[in-house]
Amino acid sequence: MKKIVSLLGATLVFAPLALSAQSYSISPVPAAPAALFAEGGGGAAASPVRGSSGGPFSNLALGAGISSLGIQLQAATNLSNHFNLRGTGNFFSYSRDFTSNGLNANASLNLASAGAAVDVYPFHVGFRLSPGVLLYNQNQLTAAVNVPGGQSFKLNGTTYYSANANTGTGATPVTGSGVLGLNVNKAAFTVTTGWGNMIPRNGHFSVPFEVGVAVIGAPTVNVNLGGWACTDQAQTQCSDLASGSNPIAAQIQSNLNTQVAKWTSDLKPLNTYPIISLGVAYSFHLR
Repeated sequence: MKKIVSLLGATLVFAPLALSAQSYSISPVPAAPAALFAEGGGGAAASPVRGSSGGPFSNLALGAGISSLGIQLQAATNLSNHFNLRGTGNFFSYSRDFTSNGLNANASLNLASAGAAVDVYPFHVGFRLSPGVLLYNQNQLTAAVNVPGGQSFKLNGTTYYSANANTGTGATPVTGSGVLGLNVNKAAFTVTTGWGNMIPRNGHFSVPFEVGVAVIGAPTVNVNLGGWACTDQAQTQCSDLASGSNPIAAQIQSNLNTQVAKWTSDLKPLNTYPIISLGVAYSFHLR
């Protein structure tokens, strides 16, 4: 399970070590030198203060970036001088093979989510607070499991052996599947803070950064094993794992359930999934 946690953590590696500061002109009528430091950057003369005229929905910004939820696409529009309405969509997939406790797994991380937030700029500058909600959340990790015949594996600290294929007894090696669900709350509340206005007061480009959490609910872990397993390497004490009456199968299923409970407990911190994102956006007037 540590390998699974590491796989999830790979999506956080891109978080920047530093963020270039932005400064803003506080002059009511921006002078030429002040334009060099206007929000959105650039050395061109500053445009009129945006959001002070034109009314709600008069500007639109489109952006793209990377986040712990995947590759991110964003769109935002102004509601007032201090409020923007922003929508996001995220997607990402990654696959790799790993072995844990003798269980060989081909795992696939699939991230797909979409949400909306209200960006609140209390100081009329780049700093913001953003309550929101993930309206669509299909984030999960799936894995196909196999244990070659004769190979040992552990469940809850107990060693078992995958049976060799035997046409006489019908024995087959252990196989299975697993799903780690990160989407218990299909509509998940989010709260973030950050810097950068997708609809800058001056210019068109911005580099928004944010950090926060999504309350996705306690992750779920489901693992199913099939085939035949043995309690000894000589394979004299074996059972079909689907057998409900065989004491060996019952013992293995009991230890599997205990192991899954431990994995689930280890993943409880992901109840509040971390959000970190960095991107670039371009805004323009609608009217």
